Amino acid sequence: MKESSLLRWQIASLFVCVSLLPSLASAADDNVLSTKFENDSLASSDDGHFTSGFELNWTFEPGADSWTQRLATGLPDSLIGSADKAAYRLVHLIYTPNNIQKSELIEDDRPYAGLVYGGISLYEDVPVGNWQQATDLHLDVGLVGPSSLADSIQREVHRVTDSERPSGWSNQLGDEAIVNVAMRRQWWHSTPLGGKQFAHGPSVSGALGNLYTYASAGYSVRWGDEASGIPTLTPNPGSRHHITGNDGWQWYLFASVDGYYMAQNLTLDGNSFRNSHSVDRKEWVGDISGGLALAWEDWQVTYAAVARSREFDGQEEQDKFGALTLSKRF
Repeated sequence: MKESSLLRWQIASLFVCVSLLPSLASAADDNVLSTKFENDSLASSDDGHFTSGFELNWTFEPGADSWTQRLATGLPDSLIGSADKAAYRLVHLIYTPNNIQKSELIEDDRPYAGLVYGGISLYEDVPVGNWQQATDLHLDVGLVGPSSLADSIQREVHRVTDSERPSGWSNQLGDEAIVNVAMRRQWWHSTPLGGKQFAHGPSVSGALGNLYTYASAGYSVRWGDEASGIPTLTPNPGSRHHITGNDGWQWYLFASVDGYYMAQNLTLDGNSFRNSHSVDRKEWVGDISGGLALAWEDWQVTYAAVARSREFDGQEEQDKFGALTLSKRF
């Protein structure tokens, strides 16, 4: 499958969306609109598996009387005390086997799957001694299956770009509602280094739902200008990658290592309540990621790449994919 044409088309769509959507923004300060594009072509020459992902994210500071703030203060303090930031997001994901030209079911490769869902996130930062504790809570609701229109989108893009026609979508997962909750907690310790700030610290996270159920732990480092965090990549939701200041050129480098115990992955395990294609999921999965964030005043572009260990039995090679995020502060 030729992903280069798809990559150019989706990057163009990313910039068009960002140029049009500021008209919907409110006049409040420190709101951020982000569009994120994830694709294997951004990190390797391999095709298939995590074919593409697209996310539109609106991050804002909730008022004291907003429903997001009332939700945060209504939850147990052990989860979150109040919401320093909140976010809405819309996500579309496409998964395929490596060989998309074959119309027959490929039993030993991952299923065709399209997902579309919306989500709400709550963020809190609390000083704990010499550390900063960052808490993220996420709720996602949507669906997997033909109603996501993933097959039509991929076919049309490949028709327009004169790429190989995907022929196996008749084997995709069936329609199923998805509901998922996730929590991530990161601790950061920051010290001056080379005229910039060097921050590092551990993280733990977990998710529960019919899309993903997992527990994970990791360690992250960041060097450069101050930021709210570092990018997270699928399956971790969230948008903690924004540089704090907006005075001229700013940047930071980052890297992270994460290990997952995966108890459920709908895109590999297949539909929950009907027969569908599935593969034998590996319970233990590891990620190594890194990248660069570059900002000029209110604009920021962030690139992240991840190498992920094999996710199912029979997978020939580990997957690599990247993410490109364009953000605008209002």
